[in-house]
Amino acid sequence: MTASASEKPGPTPLLAVEGITKRFGDLVANDAVDFDILAGEIHALLGENGAGKSTLVKMLFGSLMPDGGRIVWNGEQVSIANPSAARHLGIGMVFQHFSLFDSLTVAENIALSLEDDVPLSTVADEARRLGEVYGLTLNPEALAGDLSVGERQRVEIIRCLLQEPSLIILDEPTSVLTPQEAERLFETLDKLKAEGKSILYISHKLDEVKRLCDRATVLRHGKVVAHCDPRAETAKSLAAMMVGEEVQAVRRTHDAPADGEAGRDVVLGVRNLDQPPLGPFSTPLRAIHMNVHAGEVFGIAGVAGNGQSELFEALSGEQLQDNPNAVTIGGAPAGRLGPNGRRRLGAAFAPEERFGHAAVATMPLTENILLSRHASDASAYQSGGRLGMLRRSALGRTLARVVDAMDVRKSGENPDAGTLSGGNLQKLILGREFDRRPRLFIVNQPTWGVDAGAAARIRQALMDAATAGAGALVISQDLDELLEMCDRISVIHNGEMSEPLDARTVTREQLGLLMGGAEPEKHHGVAA
Repeated sequence: MTASASEKPGPTPLLAVEGITKRFGDLVANDAVDFDILAGEIHALLGENGAGKSTLVKMLFGSLMPDGGRIVWNGEQVSIANPSAARHLGIGMVFQHFSLFDSLTVAENIALSLEDDVPLSTVADEARRLGEVYGLTLNPEALAGDLSVGERQRVEIIRCLLQEPSLIILDEPTSVLTPQEAERLFETLDKLKAEGKSILYISHKLDEVKRLCDRATVLRHGKVVAHCDPRAETAKSLAAMMVGEEVQAVRRTHDAPADGEAGRDVVLGVRNLDQPPLGPFSTPLRAIHMNVHAGEVFGIAGVAGNGQSELFEALSGEQLQDNPNAVTIGGAPAGRLGPNGRRRLGAAFAPEERFGHAAVATMPLTENILLSRHASDASAYQSGGRLGMLRRSALGRTLARVVDAMDVRKSGENPDAGTLSGGNLQKLILGREFDRRPRLFIVNQPTWGVDAGAAARIRQALMDAATAGAGALVISQDLDELLEMCDRISVIHNGEMSEPLDARTVTREQLGLLMGGAEPEKHHGVAA
């Protein structure tokens, strides 16, 4: 490990960042950051949530301007005023959240990003050629709304490559891919590196970083705390650099239910749940059956866009079912109950989208806690029941408990939710549900974009809840997460679910094949 990237001898870097500083009011998001990227190098940018990674790459791509320091490109200082200027220099970026128009074709989406007026047929031909060269096959005439998530990512990468960048910034590129799709992506990146292109790779998946990256720069609280060769480190040591202390391994604290065990209470029952598509790009649900027992963590794997969001909405009560018994909670019919009715039966929910669905950015943390507690815990927070005055002191005590239990890091006593980093907001959202001690958790993407330390805390809390007798249904695209936490795992593909598989014996490859569309075993009757 070296103290400074600039002390490392060698050729002139393709990109050098020297003393870059960015402030937002009193917050110093980047504090005199130094690092460089060589031609033909895959360089990892690591850090916990709120470490300053996003702010830094936004300055490299021209979405933000630095307050201090300088950016040097091929030995010359440059000012990157906007993304167009970045692309002209030779910097391209593939964002974590895709930006394709579902109603347009692949070629039309690509053409929108090109500054020159290129005929659509030429765009299609060039996209097809690049796809063949880099193993990113795609159909330029296909509608974006009909593509799998893996195919959408190929479009984003091809769109970036058509701009002929020398440096490609990739933000969490495998977060929505099957293991097989991720391996194909790694082969593509190795080929780009061999051609002399540079890649700045942002990921919380540290085994990937060790597999791919030549060097790594680690940020913590906006400052560079380490430069290292990730191949000489362990995933555990890299995580410790990121968070400043050793990340504790998740400990299984509950006994896995035996195969076919029927003795434990069924806290969530789903029977022949069918749901038509709710929009032109929605996935219909077909004959969903499952049981989640008390003391069990039940996982649902799948590539994004295969019905996970629709399933969460059906189970949380955002979409009601015609048959009240299509969903039961603790044996009580819940198919016709909304979210508050299901909360009163002992359920708790944490959706994938943090802002707008789980929290309101412009509301303080105490009021965000009240959003999911006012119906099921009205007497605790309102004098005289649901129509009474708020007991703000009670809300404050709940916030303090959640902050302490989940290590939520915040800028003030009761700041707005929008001031928290993504990982800290996720800990708050999960923590307000854990604090209720419900009998059932239904969680969609619990550690999406969350650093190693926060992810470990969230996973441990879910497993501890199972130990205390709750049942947990965890929908996740992270196979490592599901294999670490779960007792049984089903795969959802195109709105259909496989039979549950024993998480102790199933392999990543088996799950990956099911996620990619291999014919699953269908449910026959009720799942145990």
